[in-house]
Amino acid sequence: MQRHGLVLFKPTRHRTFARASSTYIKRTGQPIVSIQNATFYRQQPSATAYAPGTNPDLFPNLTFELPSKSSEPEYWCVIGPSSSGKTTFCDILRGQHLCFPPTARSFPYLSSPKIERKDPRLRIPSHAIQYVGFAGKGGGGIRGGSTAGAYLSARYESRREETDFSVLDYLKGNLELNPSDTESEAAGNKARLKKVIGDLKLKDLVDMPVGNLSNGQTRRAKIAKALLGEPEVLLLDEPFMGLDPPTLTTLSPLLFNLAAAQSPRIVLSLRPQDPLPDWITHVVYLGPELRVAHQGPKDEVLEAMNKEEPQPAQVSRTREGVPLGTRTKGFSQTLGEPIVEMRNIQVKYGDKIALGNWSQTSRKGRISHGLDWTVHRNSRWGVFGPNGSGKTTLLSLICSDHPQSYSLPIKLFSKPRLPRPGQPGISLFDLQSRIGHSSPEIHNFFPKHLSLRRCLESAWSDTFLSPPQLTYARDSRVDVALRWFEPELNPTWTPPPVPKKKTKYQDSLDPPRRRLLEHAYKMLDMDASTDWAETFRFGDLPFSAQRLALFLRALVKTPDLVVLDEAFSGMDAALRDKCMLFLTWGTARVFAGPRSELNRTKGLDVRPWPKVDGPALRPEELIPGLSEEQALVCVSHVKEEVPGLVRHWMCLPEAEGAGKVRFGKLRWPLEKVEGAWEEIWGIPFGKGEEKEKDEGRGGEGGGVIDPQAVKSEQTDEAEKAM
Repeated sequence: MQRHGLVLFKPTRHRTFARASSTYIKRTGQPIVSIQNATFYRQQPSATAYAPGTNPDLFPNLTFELPSKSSEPEYWCVIGPSSSGKTTFCDILRGQHLCFPPTARSFPYLSSPKIERKDPRLRIPSHAIQYVGFAGKGGGGIRGGSTAGAYLSARYESRREETDFSVLDYLKGNLELNPSDTESEAAGNKARLKKVIGDLKLKDLVDMPVGNLSNGQTRRAKIAKALLGEPEVLLLDEPFMGLDPPTLTTLSPLLFNLAAAQSPRIVLSLRPQDPLPDWITHVVYLGPELRVAHQGPKDEVLEAMNKEEPQPAQVSRTREGVPLGTRTKGFSQTLGEPIVEMRNIQVKYGDKIALGNWSQTSRKGRISHGLDWTVHRNSRWGVFGPNGSGKTTLLSLICSDHPQSYSLPIKLFSKPRLPRPGQPGISLFDLQSRIGHSSPEIHNFFPKHLSLRRCLESAWSDTFLSPPQLTYARDSRVDVALRWFEPELNPTWTPPPVPKKKTKYQDSLDPPRRRLLEHAYKMLDMDASTDWAETFRFGDLPFSAQRLALFLRALVKTPDLVVLDEAFSGMDAALRDKCMLFLTWGTARVFAGPRSELNRTKGLDVRPWPKVDGPALRPEELIPGLSEEQALVCVSHVKEEVPGLVRHWMCLPEAEGAGKVRFGKLRWPLEKVEGAWEEIWGIPFGKGEEKEKDEGRGGEGGGVIDPQAVKSEQTDEAEKAM
């Protein structure tokens, strides 16, 4: 499918797939992986050694084959919602986890004479089948080879340390001090290294420290590293997560070329809401409780899905950004005092300008070089731009993780970072207490050994590991947040009892919405224990639960400024919408069912589903949604992951290009404005769409406001501050 220049994808919504008959494809070679009626465990199964639910069976009675050769190409993709076991399934394919019976999993092709002649090391599954993770295990950046003690602001420092290894060092495997003079065996010969660098477009990045790579650049470097080992199979776990639309248009064809050449064979792992590449031919869909719901040819899977489980009508967000609801909430567009004030901001590393390589013109004709930007209380900003355009650098200036935030003309909460005559500065600890921040960088550096409860309590800590400054009210807030999201955070959670009498409506709900309805009953018991949060470590939770915990950590203290940098990436659609509901309403609303199903509840103003309502809570239990005293800055590359509250947007140009920053306003949630997403990214419309967009711009019913006018407003505000 091709639309607006974004090749590649047929946006497909996946639900639980019913089984369908498989089209016969002749497989002419031995399978690389053969699994026949096997059940897997993380630890040796025992009747008494483990508490219930701590060592569940993984994909019981699984049968799956990954062919080495077939009459028709087979390109596989594993699809599943959050916590469905996509990474675990990939681990099983590469020989991890205990298999019962032990002979049910084999690797026939890797034992063949052909592999022996090619490279004896490939007889070992861990060498022949490489895993590259971008979300969970092995995910994040590629700084894992650096020495211990790395810290959040290290990537922004201009001075190079001995441990600031370059991309070339990473590809060669030279990530230790005092490396040998000979090239690492993993790098192969120079010709292979040169070819991989060219194929992955890394030539201009080989001398850059790996800590300075953007999200998209990191993905290409990790894929290149895996390709240098010349594996037979490459497992890519959520490779499209967090990528901007332009990068998507280049990565998917690159992966297809590798898969078509079988050098190596590619297996993707995606979330249900991720775009499914057109070239994928076969799908494994994972259901709840680590089970395979369906596997087979893609077309048959999708056809069976549409026949046996028709998709419900999509419910859009309201004007105020309430997911899956139609009630309105008072939305004031009156802006308060400035929280962030930037004027003529340029971030430089030597002669290179990483942010602010442009000029802005005010309505009075004044030209400023660099970024002029002001964030007020009650403002809701979306910051967009290609990977590597400086979005994370911009946020690091706000949160004072960047060393140059002390020297640039930046005011935070009307104070400069350093004291000036007659103007006291603002301390780092004061800033941290007034800003709630969730980002992939924080995820990478957050201590994995802390308990889940301690993760949320660290919102009131000066550092990740320092003791939190808790009070009874703060402790109660943590309890409420844990109860509110227990189904998503507690791995051992089971649905609570619901009224025995079920309606046809309840049976008709898809599993994610049925789960939300079941949780609505439990929400009425706000005295349930949260001791379970002390027993689970942050690092042992699924990736989506870790992202959720950091999202709650950013909101639970009700900070003056909320910074969400790709906070919803890694979440499935149901959890993402629940988080957006929490962002808007806090604990004042929950997803609920029809009055007939909740008529025995107390304190709940029930409305017909899918409207949102919630129980009356005691004051100490209430966590409010975003108020007029707070501001929001959100970064995302996915339209559906932009909160409906966003009303202002800024799009940064490519760092190396000659483009300029663009600003704009929205009168409605982004997903309800036809053409707004394309307007932000500068993607050309078709003629009909262009006409519709032009008619809507600037009018009373239009959703997109002239970006140039907003740009001038930002420069005018900076002019007033002079």
